[in-house]
Amino acid sequence: MGAKKNNIKTFIGALPKNIFSGFVVSLIALPLGLGLAIASEAPPISGVIASIIGGIVVAIFGGSNVTVTGPGNGLVIVLLSAITTLGGGDLYQGYLLTLAAVVLSGILMIILGFLRLGILSDFFPSSAIQGMLAAIGVGIFAKQFHVMVGQPGTKGSIPELLIKAPNAISVLFTSAPYETIAAALVGIISLLIMVFYSKIRNKYFQLVPAPMWIVIITIGISYYYQYMSTDAYPISKNLLVVLPDNITSSLAFPDFSKAFDISFWGTVIAITLISSIESLLSIKAVDKLDPQKRRSNVSKDLKALGLATTISGFLGGLNVVTVIARSSVNVNNGGSNRSSNFFHAFFLILFILLFQEQLKRIPLPALAAILVYTGYKLTAPENIRKISKIGKEQLFIFFITLLTTIFTNLITGISIGILITFITHVLINKSFSLFLRNFLKPNVLMFKEDDTGNYFVSVKNFCSFLNFYKLKAKLDVIPENQEVIVDFSMCDFVDHTVMDNLNAYQQTFLRRGGNFEIIGLDAHETDSTHPFAIRKIIPFQSIINIEKYLTKRQNLIKDIAKDFHWIYEPKKLKNVLFLYDFEFFKTRQIKHLYNRLYDPDKTFMIFDIEYSEGEFIAKEVVKATMLSYKLKKKIPVFTLDKEDFLNVLYQWTGHKDIDIEGHSDFSKRFFLLGEDQESIKEFFTDELILFFESNPYYHIESNGESLFIKDKDRLSGVKEIKAMIDYGARLKNIIEKQYYRSSRPV
Repeated sequence: MGAKKNNIKTFIGALPKNIFSGFVVSLIALPLGLGLAIASEAPPISGVIASIIGGIVVAIFGGSNVTVTGPGNGLVIVLLSAITTLGGGDLYQGYLLTLAAVVLSGILMIILGFLRLGILSDFFPSSAIQGMLAAIGVGIFAKQFHVMVGQPGTKGSIPELLIKAPNAISVLFTSAPYETIAAALVGIISLLIMVFYSKIRNKYFQLVPAPMWIVIITIGISYYYQYMSTDAYPISKNLLVVLPDNITSSLAFPDFSKAFDISFWGTVIAITLISSIESLLSIKAVDKLDPQKRRSNVSKDLKALGLATTISGFLGGLNVVTVIARSSVNVNNGGSNRSSNFFHAFFLILFILLFQEQLKRIPLPALAAILVYTGYKLTAPENIRKISKIGKEQLFIFFITLLTTIFTNLITGISIGILITFITHVLINKSFSLFLRNFLKPNVLMFKEDDTGNYFVSVKNFCSFLNFYKLKAKLDVIPENQEVIVDFSMCDFVDHTVMDNLNAYQQTFLRRGGNFEIIGLDAHETDSTHPFAIRKIIPFQSIINIEKYLTKRQNLIKDIAKDFHWIYEPKKLKNVLFLYDFEFFKTRQIKHLYNRLYDPDKTFMIFDIEYSEGEFIAKEVVKATMLSYKLKKKIPVFTLDKEDFLNVLYQWTGHKDIDIEGHSDFSKRFFLLGEDQESIKEFFTDELILFFESNPYYHIESNGESLFIKDKDRLSGVKEIKAMIDYGARLKNIIEKQYYRSSRPV
């Protein structure tokens, strides 16, 4: 009973943060919902309906914690094909028939949930999935590019549309009418906003997501032409969003007249398959972002998504999936439970009811630009480069899946990808019997060692996407704060999908205070130095050393080390456990540290760091310079930052600023946050407060045993590094003086 009361109290206490996060997510969900529906040739409102129904239903019945639901990118190509073919050329009839397919796919997802078939996602090779996602990206890009440049009437298959893309550009400079040029200009400017949004590291600017900036600007331009310009609005009505005047009376309902048609059921299976894969992959990714590191109940979430999809289809909405981009934004804005998903749906309802006329002013090229950027992110050259580093065979699997999907369909594409992956594994091992004779054998043994209490997991024969579920089932029952050793010394072959998934386990155990160690791969061969590369047993393995050459900046940092008689190490460090104790990194994934500069005692260190905010297409990589040092005695846990408008919003969401009595100027200029307010007030002496007031602003955090200092969201110049070292050293001296003035710990 007491635990239940505590849970309710925690839920109510987190409510302001989740309302705020739901509002921010709704700013992204609105333009994306409209855009994804239009890209599928469905009425724009159908995408918003899916977001609203998904938010409400999954918030109530779901098994995940911080995910956000709505229409997904992966289904655009499937739905577009269904709507344009099922109706025999009649798009509206095709839409009604597709709604029936959506309803039935929801029922199938419910069945999958009850059968606990969430493990199906473990049977898809990583590179084949990447190839399928890239194909979806190419399809979205090809279909929406022509709309973005003001030529929505361009038809054809994905390859044909790609071939026609250069001609669409040349038309703008030769024979295009003024209306087309104006529409293309809106689309291109919108695309530039999407591209450069993440480069502008301004807190106020980034309060509004990039898609909503596009909506605000384009609606503003429409009003400018209506009230302030003598010229007519150059965007024609057929290039504006169409919404019904009365949404509730204009709801569409599914047509089941083709329920016994084989082609219709092909659509149902395709929607179910892609919806399940996209949702399961997204749930996995978002679980990594959850600051509390909770595991989602995947089967329960599948049932909730299926129910939401069924209801959405009956009301004229698209399918409902877990969406990684919106979920990432949710976590980064303080969303801590499913209520943020509900509030995102609530705000969407308000937008639709209160701003219908404004939404009708949004140009289709602007929404198309958002999707073109999304398509590019799914197929970015950087993704291909990363796959090539893992191994040539992964690049081969990726491209085969990509091309097959583009020229056929998603089901055929992923099926060929799975088949090619298996054939590749057979050729690499030069043995079909390795897989045939061991496929059904128990190949994972796990026990808890009596002397150490460690969990020992031994894997035999082979471990690939075909049987990874066996290893996963064992690992999932181990508490993540325990010590785990996974031994592959008796395993002949380990594939990329397994190595990729094991890395996720390592990160999770690391952040929960446990340790996840992999042994037994010393005698395995790999054609790549990448940690996720395929491993194959051989008698011996050569070691490759790659020399690193220092840049000018690195040489200057090396000179600083000489001046201070410190130590400089440019190499990358992946053991970053000490940083995860700081609040700043609770929702961020650290890739590595490098260019470390530290004193002989290793108590004072300044370093460059690479970390990411968000996941998947919402993932943004940030490189910055930071400083940390260990304290001689414990101090209160706190966060100190510059007081600004954003922090005022945080106070409304439940983050209470601590005011220091007698220092009103400090309290106005700085945002001080912490649980033990009395200890913090005692710690912030007059001398310490004067130091902060008379020096530049830095983001400062204490975890009780160490201090962490951050300046800007970029790498610091050499002068800035020297200034940060000086600041940190003087702050360290003041804190240590306080130690000597008191006989007890601060």
